[in-house]
Amino acid sequence: MSDDARDFNNMETRAVIKFRFQQGKAPKKIHTILTETLGEHASSYATVKNWMAQQKRGDFSTCDAPRPGRPKTVTIPEIIDQIHELILEDCRISALSIAEQCERVGSIIHEDLDTRKLSAKWVPKCLNADQKRHRCQSSEQIWNFFGAIQMISCRDR
Repeated sequence: MSDDARDFNNMETRAVIKFRFQQGKAPKKIHTILTETLGEHASSYATVKNWMAQQKRGDFSTCDAPRPGRPKTVTIPEIIDQIHELILEDCRISALSIAEQCERVGSIIHEDLDTRKLSAKWVPKCLNADQKRHRCQSSEQIWNFFGAIQMISCRDR
């Protein structure tokens, strides 16, 4: 079977069923045609029969109808970039304040950006060797600076 047959989606299958229905074909004949064309990727006979029943009721739509319930939330690269920019601007920003602007903040921060909150700052979970070295050097400089200030303040007493 060719790759084209596997790429047949529900809308295309429904369009074929609609076309064959308008030609006056029976559900069994339409299912046979689909099975010959698509093989194991063809819709079941029950599905073909249900779609034909919908068309007999006057519903000729080949698209899925909206379903009730919770809407899907999608993470798109633009939203990930927006959240990343917010974190870069202010690494002490809280997830709640970001959540006022975007949905799914928690999973974006932890899974997509691979960061975590450390000492009130968002930092990457896994630092590469250069980042670790830079972080250690910065921490050592800060430690030495505050150590020197403490020594000075102790002498002044």
